[in-house]
Amino acid sequence: MINKLMQSSGFKRISIFVLIALVLYAMRSMINLILLTFIFTFLMNRLVQFIEKKIPLNRRLIVVISYACIVGLLSYCFVMYLPMIIQEITALIKQLTAFYTAKHDNIILNYLVNRMEEIKISSYLEQGFTFLIKYFTDISSVTLQVLLALLLSIFCLLEKPRLIEFTKKFRNSKISSIYEEVEFFGRKFVRTFGKVIEAQLIIAVVNCILTTISLWLLDFPQLGGLSIMVFVLGLIPVAGVIISLIPLVIIAYSIGGLMKVLYVGIAIFIIHGIEAYILNPNLMSSKTNLPVFYTFIVLIFSEHFFGVWGLIIGIPVFVFLLDVLEVTDHKKV
Repeated sequence: MINKLMQSSGFKRISIFVLIALVLYAMRSMINLILLTFIFTFLMNRLVQFIEKKIPLNRRLIVVISYACIVGLLSYCFVMYLPMIIQEITALIKQLTAFYTAKHDNIILNYLVNRMEEIKISSYLEQGFTFLIKYFTDISSVTLQVLLALLLSIFCLLEKPRLIEFTKKFRNSKISSIYEEVEFFGRKFVRTFGKVIEAQLIIAVVNCILTTISLWLLDFPQLGGLSIMVFVLGLIPVAGVIISLIPLVIIAYSIGGLMKVLYVGIAIFIIHGIEAYILNPNLMSSKTNLPVFYTFIVLIFSEHFFGVWGLIIGIPVFVFLLDVLEVTDHKKV
């Protein structure tokens, strides 16, 4: 009975999955490089495929030109706009701090500020600044990881046909049974995780553009810093909108009172409606249409175990697991 169970395809698949999970856990110190390489490779491959359909050029030439354009654009933005963005983020932090420390005429606001003081919110702010200082101290290692990921992804795309051909040789090797299961999980991972990350990126970009335009019309200061904040938080499904709304409301109250808060709330509500009813149904598969409760539970646990990365990859990983378990909606619309 036990031998029959161990020889079954289901047991073998679960064993390989556990083995892959253990290998990834053992390589957790390199998880940033692994995830960045996969994301860059997947997104750039999609871009190259799109260009190939429009312009009949050699694939390798398209890859080189695409990477040259992306790296050149990033370098230009880094050199030209980074000092300005740092100044705006510094001003934004000062504005939020000034709001927190000032006394307000509104009784409700004073009560909320006093409650935050009672739970020692200042100590959390101090921890946050310590984290930022540590992050900027380690910016060289982050930059190195990004450069390595870009380098690995460009080599992967340049040699994509050769890589596929070489990898297929394992199908007839002594580890063919393991290769078949790894290939199964790999296809599922690319089909779900990759596409969900792609959809989250597109939604974050559209959300950032619409929000920045709205804030510009409302005469908000520090638009550069705010747009970066909105874009980064936009990568977090559902919760990102709520988190970004808090500093926006504080700034709106500081520069224009309750009426400005109302205008910001209406603008964010409209943008969230566009995201929820237009972008999500067209970009996300039906499997990603999770209940809000499930979404928050996944985000809480993934942030606890994986940190900041967990907020971004938590939902895609959960969707991947649903796909592996074949949890699908069979209802016909």
